[in-house]
Amino acid sequence: MHNPAATPRSEFKLGSKPLAAALLGVTCGASPLPFNVLPLAMGPMHEEFGWDFAALSAGMTIFGIIASLMSPVYGALADKLGVRPVALWSLFIFGLVFGAFWFMPGSLTGYYMMWAILGIVGIGSTPVTWSRAISMWFARNRGLALGIMLLGTSFAGMAVPQIAHAAIDAGGWRLAFPVLALLPLLIALPVGLAWFREPRPEEQPPGISDASGKVLGLSLREAARGRRFWILFVSIALASFAYAGAHIHMAQIVQVHGFDAGTAATVMGVVAIGILAGRIIVGLLFDRFWAPGVAFPALLLPAFACFLLMGTDTSLPLVLVGGLLLGFAAGTESDVIAFLTARYFGMAYYGRIYGVLYMPFGIFSALSPMAYGAVRDATGSYDAILMVSMGLFAVGGALLLLLGRYPDLSQSAGVQRGNASPAAA
Repeated sequence: MHNPAATPRSEFKLGSKPLAAALLGVTCGASPLPFNVLPLAMGPMHEEFGWDFAALSAGMTIFGIIASLMSPVYGALADKLGVRPVALWSLFIFGLVFGAFWFMPGSLTGYYMMWAILGIVGIGSTPVTWSRAISMWFARNRGLALGIMLLGTSFAGMAVPQIAHAAIDAGGWRLAFPVLALLPLLIALPVGLAWFREPRPEEQPPGISDASGKVLGLSLREAARGRRFWILFVSIALASFAYAGAHIHMAQIVQVHGFDAGTAATVMGVVAIGILAGRIIVGLLFDRFWAPGVAFPALLLPAFACFLLMGTDTSLPLVLVGGLLLGFAAGTESDVIAFLTARYFGMAYYGRIYGVLYMPFGIFSALSPMAYGAVRDATGSYDAILMVSMGLFAVGGALLLLLGRYPDLSQSAGVQRGNASPAAA
């Protein structure tokens, strides 16, 4: 059932168009857009409505938690219906709802309802769906391909704030939402319709399906019965909680050290460089070495970053190094979920399993900024939570070493009954 020409060197030739479409989908989807727009819209919204910043931030928390709870639903739909319709319809509806923030009512209830709706419809436009197709196109180069796909969040972090700032200057905070909704609707969606699909059986690399074309892998129930699933679940939760709050509060952490807002912006740029480096370097290493053995030292780097960022008398070079290493953690963490899900549990029910493993990532990432803020409010610094995060990064990385060798999925009971993948036009 496999194309003999589908050698390791031809994976990028066969899968380059779906990878490009997935990269744009991630760039313009629900992962980065809200997180890069709300920080700029918060101030003007506060001035117009008088809502405090905690209330405004709670919208993002509602969005993150609801989206995380919906991720297994979208994963299951991608397994059943195929990833193409699920990802593209979600991207389309996400764009419409995001643009509808132009009509934001002047009540907190309405504000929270809009974020809740965005979480319900938008999660299908995140790596929960895109990564399934990319993992089907790539086997030998899967780590690198997933790393390239996940660069979309970094690209959005560089471009979206600039677009949002220009839109707010031109027409107020409301204009930023419909302007940025054009990215999924007019850029990512047309490219996705043209290029995004799962491979046909003859296009799949070896190891995805058996000789009859049945996709190999465990069911969600089978995966959840094993220790590997729960090791991953806990590791993801710990690393997500450690990282997310540090990222959101990075500008404040820098200013606690006595530096101005301009320097804080510079450090945030260095964090973005760390994210880019982490995704490419870790992805390449995952393809060549045992992934948990790569992830453990990679997650020790942000633990060291937390140490560098503690105190009040750290020099600027050390703060910059801390920001770089912290960003490296985000690149590592995102790759870990997608790559290890495919490697340890296979592709037969990838969407369901990835969706459940995405839940601790989303939920703990949503809760972490509040914890960092609470520690800052109570103590006047971030030292206590940074010390806790040092331990969380170290334990989260060390847990991955317990996963053991990659399983031989051809011997597992969880082999999908039926075709190798849903029909993809």
